[in-house]
Amino acid sequence: MKNENPKFVFFGTPDVAAQTLEILKQAGYLPALIVTAPDKPQGRKMLITPPPTKVWAIENNIPFIQPDKIVEEKIYEVLRTLAQADEPSRAIFQQENMRGEQNFVDFFLVVAYGKILPEEIIKSPRLGSINIHYSLLPKYRGASPVESAILAGETETGVSIQQMEFKMDAGPILAEEKVEILPDEKTEELRARLIKIGGELLVKILPDFLAEVGLPQIKQDESEATFCKKIKKEDGLVDPFNDNPTKTYNKFRAYHKWPRIYYFDANKKRVIITDATLENGKFVIKKIIPEGSKEKEY
Repeated sequence: MKNENPKFVFFGTPDVAAQTLEILKQAGYLPALIVTAPDKPQGRKMLITPPPTKVWAIENNIPFIQPDKIVEEKIYEVLRTLAQADEPSRAIFQQENMRGEQNFVDFFLVVAYGKILPEEIIKSPRLGSINIHYSLLPKYRGASPVESAILAGETETGVSIQQMEFKMDAGPILAEEKVEILPDEKTEELRARLIKIGGELLVKILPDFLAEVGLPQIKQDESEATFCKKIKKEDGLVDPFNDNPTKTYNKFRAYHKWPRIYYFDANKKRVIITDATLENGKFVIKKIIPEGSKEKEY
């Protein structure tokens, strides 16, 4: 049976998090509070820009905070303030029991927040904290699971929902769903599918999770764990004329939107490859952006 009014705090920053919030909203789940990253400069003009999750919060009238440092007391201070206008919530705060006022919150949900949560925060809600991760854990723990799966030439990946522990992406698995990676699929295309699948999978398991029944807690096999790093702009450098064609094409697919792949021409000018394909085992460049110029046919 669905818990009609679960109290949860959502931690997330980029578009993947905002899209997950929208899926939850459509299913009738709205967070009591959103915790997201501070606004930061973006683009060539370095304009101060709010994260997509903050934009979503404003559009949906959901309270949010943007702390530089995650402090448990700050989160519950905000929740206490919000609870003052909510009689049932205030009653819960006033209960005397072993978990204290944290009983106000059923769980924390983390989706691409971008910061490591302290252990006391992970454990503080009634049901702890859960996370949507876009790989079949324990493979590709870390910041770039979608890109890393494509880079490695994987033909399958998936979504894992894990009960969080104070160790990166190492908590027990509550649910997972496998997904085929299509031969020419790029990161943004695969990620879009995974976001939808992950959000819908979460909605499916939430009633049982909230009722504390029916969900497995499958321990991850540490011997099978692999890790992926945060992607940097310089990771896009390739030698399209001498590198392995399949690996170059996988890199093109993985980094298609950002940071994009590039090489340096004979004049040491950067050339960005914007369109390419793999034909008969050969990496074929179709479109480029030479440094200081516009996109053109190769």
